[in-house]
Formats: sequence, structure tokens, C-alpha cells
Amino acid sequence: MKNFARSATTLIAVVGLALSGSALATAAPTTSDARSADAAPVGDHAMGSQIRKHEGGDGRSVVIDTDPGAQAVVYGIDVSGHQGNVDWAYWWNQGKRFAYVKATESTNYRNPYFAQQYNGSYNIGMIRGAYHFALPDRSGGAAQADYFIANGGGWSRDGKTLPGALDMEYNPYGSTCYGLSKAGMTSWVLSFSDRYHARTGRWPVIYTSTSWWNQCVGGDFSSTNPLWVARYATSVGTLPYAWPIYTIWQYSSSPIDQNQFNGAYDRLQALANG
Repeated sequence: MKNFARSATTLIAVVGLALSGSALATAAPTTSDARSADAAPVGDHAMGSQIRKHEGGDGRSVVIDTDPGAQAVVYGIDVSGHQGNVDWAYWWNQGKRFAYVKATESTNYRNPYFAQQYNGSYNIGMIRGAYHFALPDRSGGAAQADYFIANGGGWSRDGKTLPGALDMEYNPYGSTCYGLSKAGMTSWVLSFSDRYHARTGRWPVIYTSTSWWNQCVGGDFSSTNPLWVARYATSVGTLPYAWPIYTIWQYSSSPIDQNQFNGAYDRLQALANG
């Protein structure tokens, strides 16, 4: 991380201890927040939903990995409230060995299926993690990191929990970059990332597309945050600014979001273990 970017958040306070990566009890989405009365309500936006809307494509068909332990990559999926109760045995039998589950959006939405999805993937044997859909115009990065951690986005060194992921993509409600300059968006991401690191000891994975990131963000996160890139095609293509490699590639959304970890299973375990 370049010093000029990191210094923007050196005064962020450390709050509390890291929460466990275990799932919290399922709760209905909350609706109150500090936004103006005419602001659009926060809903359930799935990972990549706005990237698909703006960039198109569904990518490759389902990959069935019959021997995950022998592969140079590991296949997984990500889910949100749109999937409801997931048949984890089915996806395990399709060779999926990791999963990311949407936990939160902004500071007032919780996935009502989170417990079934987060615990179910763990119980079937997958390495799993949680993700947060960011709305940078609604509240600060640190506030959204706190909300995420408080509602299932924590991390624990149990060998089966991946660091939380920050979903950065097109604004579902308005201007592409949420009305922020590149410098402003960089500061927002730094605020979220630094708060998450202060509370959990891990840097969050950053999920994004090359097109959106290069348009909206000006900072270099390549030395701290693993990259999860979305591109619905037969190759990963050009990566967002400054990242030399990707950690996860979301290559398809059909019939469910499909992901490929860039490494063998022992490297996925290493990411979980920190």
C-alpha cells in the first residue's frame, strides 16, 4: 500500500476485539437509518448484480470438480438472500469447496437467510466467508465495517473461515461512483479496510470489476487486500489498478454465482488461516 493512501486513515480508532466468524442468529432486515426520507430503501443486492447490469455476460457454465484436492484451482460459489435456503449437499457434490455468503448491506440490511447459508456451507465441509455490499454514499467506511462485523462478518482462525469480503460495484440507486471523487472513494475503502483489519487482524478481500474500479477508485490496495475480480468470460482479463494477481475470479452467474480460487486447496486453507 502506498504511504500516501494509507496515511489517510491513520487516525481511525480501534474499536473492540474481533468477533468470531461464527454466524449470528437469523434476523429480519432492519429498516431504520439516518438517511433522508426520500432516499431509496436498502434492499438485497446480490454480489455482481450491478456489474452484470452494466457490463453484461453470464460467463462459463457450471464446472464440476470431481477431485478438488488434485486441482491447481478450487471452485466455489457465493450466495445472498435471493437464494433462500441453499441445498449445500448439492453444491458440494458439484465440487464446490468454498462459499461466500452475503451478511449485510449499508448499515441497515441483514440477509435473513444468513445463518442457514453460512452454517450450512460450513457444516457440509466448505471453507466459507461473509461479504458486505457497500453503499459508500449512505455512511462511512468504518461504520459499515462495524455493522458487517456485528452481523456475521467477523473472522476466526478455525481453518474454515475466510476473511470478510467488501463488495464494491456500481451504485444500484444512482450515479456510478456514488457521488464520490476517486480520492473520496479511496478514502472510503481505506476506512472500511483499516477498521476491519483493526478489529479482526485480517485485511478484507475486495470484490470488484476492473471497469468500475478504474473509473471510481484511485488508490493502490494491492499490497494488503486480496483481489476478487468479476469478469463473466472465458478469461479473467485485465485486472484493476495495481493488482498483479487475483485471488478469486467470479467467472459466471449461471445458474448461481461461480467462483474460482487462484491456487490449490492448501492455498485456500492458508487464506483462511491467515
